[in-house]
Amino acid sequence: MAENQIQKEADRFKVKTQLRSYIGAIFLMAITAIGPGFLMQTTVFTQKSGASFGFVILASVVIDIIVQINVWRIIVASGKRGQEIGNAVLPGLGYFISVLIIIGGLCFNIGNVAGAALGLNVLFGVPVKAAAIVCGIIALSIFCFKQIGEIMDKFVSTFGIVRILLAVFVAVAALPPVGDAVVKTFVPDTIDIMALITLIGGSVGGYITFAGGHRLLDSGIKGLKFIPQATRSAISGILITGVMRIVLFLGALGVITHGYAIDPANPAASVFQAAAGDIGYKLFGIVIWSAGTTSVIGCAYTSVSFLKSFSSKIDAYYSKIIIGFIIFSTLVFVIIGQPVKVLIIVGTINGFILPLALASILVGAYSRKIVGEYRHPVWMTVTGILVVIMMGYMSVHTFMNQFLG
Repeated sequence: MAENQIQKEADRFKVKTQLRSYIGAIFLMAITAIGPGFLMQTTVFTQKSGASFGFVILASVVIDIIVQINVWRIIVASGKRGQEIGNAVLPGLGYFISVLIIIGGLCFNIGNVAGAALGLNVLFGVPVKAAAIVCGIIALSIFCFKQIGEIMDKFVSTFGIVRILLAVFVAVAALPPVGDAVVKTFVPDTIDIMALITLIGGSVGGYITFAGGHRLLDSGIKGLKFIPQATRSAISGILITGVMRIVLFLGALGVITHGYAIDPANPAASVFQAAAGDIGYKLFGIVIWSAGTTSVIGCAYTSVSFLKSFSSKIDAYYSKIIIGFIIFSTLVFVIIGQPVKVLIIVGTINGFILPLALASILVGAYSRKIVGEYRHPVWMTVTGILVVIMMGYMSVHTFMNQFLG
């Protein structure tokens, strides 16, 4: 009897641990995607496209789901990280993708530090560069503890929930034209390709593509029996991101519709302040600080996980390398500045990484030496290939127009 009771307790503990791991992976992917760039992009593109931006959000959510269910399923089935799958598909490919993602992650983290610094500046009037140093210290302190995964999961999920609730309050206060937004979401006046590629790049591009999947592997979740739950978790993460995007879109649309001016130096702050006055401005400070700080943590954690393919010794110094990653990102921002420009451009950079990374994952899904007995659904492969082609084309199109046009 005693042995049975001990076994039951062990089973219950295992289930709870796995549940925490799934929740942690969901929020790590979703909340790090809802970073400062996410706030800025949503406001800027809503101002440009109006209610028709709803269509871009809807399209990006559908594409994001396709990307993440492909990636999470194949990573969990194979028990391999994204770069390991890439190297197995074509020797050296995983290293190349790793370099791109680490560089993109550094760029993204500079923007994340910038956003967190803007938050402290709004809340307490701290100079932006000094605020960046404070935010960097807060973020790296998470990795000074032994139970990094558990502490990180709690921090990210708690501030993620707070952020969503505050954004909902502001959206309601902005009195958006919901009916017009719904109509234009399905019958848009215009479709902004630049906005679509930036949203996808900012939501599931670069390091974010692998954030949730790598977190599951670090928790020991791998193998065929975990695939159904991994699929549901991937969808849940994207839906959380989608809800936040819609809430911010409606808030911005309400403010713009009522004729309030948007400050180009800090567009997202304008929305919060116009919708709820000085209180709204302070709420924006909380939202963008938490967005920046949680994204700094998630970006550093996932980007550095790609270094593991270069040396087995990385694991021994994992937390120290993450701390170094955060320090470097913070120092670059303190020297360079220009937060809003950084936040907008970085989403586009990640859009270029996505087609190559997803293509390698899809090829790996059909290699026995990578996924074993797993059989990837044909419809997921087909839709995944369509996303690769579409994102590849749109990335080149955007690059040509923005930098060569």
